[in-house]
Amino acid sequence: MNDFIPEIEPTPTFKTKQCTWLVQIVAFKLTYMPIILTLLVAYMVDYFYAIATLLISYLITGIVRSYMRNNSIPKQQQEYSYSDKAIAAWFLYRTYCFGEQK
Repeated sequence: MNDFIPEIEPTPTFKTKQCTWLVQIVAFKLTYMPIILTLLVAYMVDYFYAIATLLISYLITGIVRSYMRNNSIPKQQQEYSYSDKAIAAWFLYRTYCFGEQK
């Protein structure tokens, strides 16, 4: 059986510090924003609202992550699983840091 999906383009790496920092910031927000938001709501409001915030923020983060993944990663490579950092790198490479790859 030949189940191998050929990788056409490698995950982009950037040479400028601005694009590298943007990748780190976007990946951090994709990973930890639901938890940070939940802790903030739990501290400021109530635990019931914190649980609701956690569920809604996981849903919204998943939608944003899939939007970024589907619009930036090439169609032949979407079968692979990518980390949040790789999704952020692909998205910023396609939208903001156009030709600044190493």
